[in-house]
Amino acid sequence: MINPFDLDKQRELVFTEESSSQVKRAFDILNGLPGLQVFLTAKAHVLAIRYNLRDYTLAGLETALEKEGFHLDHSLLHQIGRNIIHYCEDTSLHNMEIRGHVTKKNESEVFVGVHAQHLHRDSAYQPPQQREYE
Repeated sequence: MINPFDLDKQRELVFTEESSSQVKRAFDILNGLPGLQVFLTAKAHVLAIRYNLRDYTLAGLETALEKEGFHLDHSLLHQIGRNIIHYCEDTSLHNMEIRGHVTKKNESEVFVGVHAQHLHRDSAYQPPQQREYE
């Protein structure tokens, strides 16, 4: 079960340094979205954002901004960090859809299925060299 407080995220949107003039326009656009808090930072090309994972994801916000013509920083370091955040948020969203561990209530069915698929010591499944050895 996910702790509801873990759904509140605080991230940074990093724009390319050449497009730092877009930060104010992005601030105005994002500030109008319900459930999203946007803050200007000391860095001219960075916006700080706060949101709940039930409402937004970083990947969704970044995709929407890029479709509108904003230029986010795609340097290697920022790209790796964003990919990790995208993966973690996607995994959290996926885990919220799962009600419980599937094998908790039907353990015997799971293990019977595994046992049926397992290759037993039947000689039909063994190579000829191994059959002669036994």
